[in-house]
Amino acid sequence: MKIAVVDYGLGNLGSVLKAFRHVGVPAELTGDPAALRRADALVLPGDAAFGAAIGEIRARGLEAPILQAAAEGRWIFGICIGMQLLFEESDEHGRHRGLGLLAGRVRRLAAGLPVPHMGWNRLRWPGPHPLLSGIEPGSHVYFVHSYFCDAAPDTTVATTDYGRDFAAIAGRDNVLGVQFHPEKSQDVGLRLIANFVQIVAGGARPQLSAANAGRSA
Repeated sequence: MKIAVVDYGLGNLGSVLKAFRHVGVPAELTGDPAALRRADALVLPGDAAFGAAIGEIRARGLEAPILQAAAEGRWIFGICIGMQLLFEESDEHGRHRGLGLLAGRVRRLAAGLPVPHMGWNRLRWPGPHPLLSGIEPGSHVYFVHSYFCDAAPDTTVATTDYGRDFAAIAGRDNVLGVQFHPEKSQDVGLRLIANFVQIVAGGARPQLSAANAGRSA
């Protein structure tokens, strides 16, 4: 099993790589399109502005292998801005076209709230999902972001609340994303990364439950 962390010159790379090593599956950091085409799963890391991130991905020729991986049923896992990049559009500092792998738009958090949203928030989910296996409902994870994914209801796996409910985890078929930083979320985050590794190893695509599919973020 080969997991590649996509190197587009931005993002919190060291701690993501360390987290995968901790769960026993070292990930390869690479910006080589050929290496991405050989990987079983691609991880899009966080910590960047949307426009800068998608611009670097396109300038480095990385969009095509990411979209190819998704089309072939290989796993895509976005973290923070990496999750946002999976969506159709973002309003961050103008209008930017995303990868379009998940339906929805990235929008600014509500006015009057401290931004960025930085700290620990609870996860809520209405039905089981293998990414959340062994994680207690209401568990805290660590967020750092100023924009949220206004996700289509049928892509929302788990939510949190900061001024409004929004998607903390989103996914469809072989595309998954988390708005928070699992690599900074201690035991809960490491369990989630281990669950992702197990999903990739098992080859089965997680399906949203009926409760998830009917829930609005």
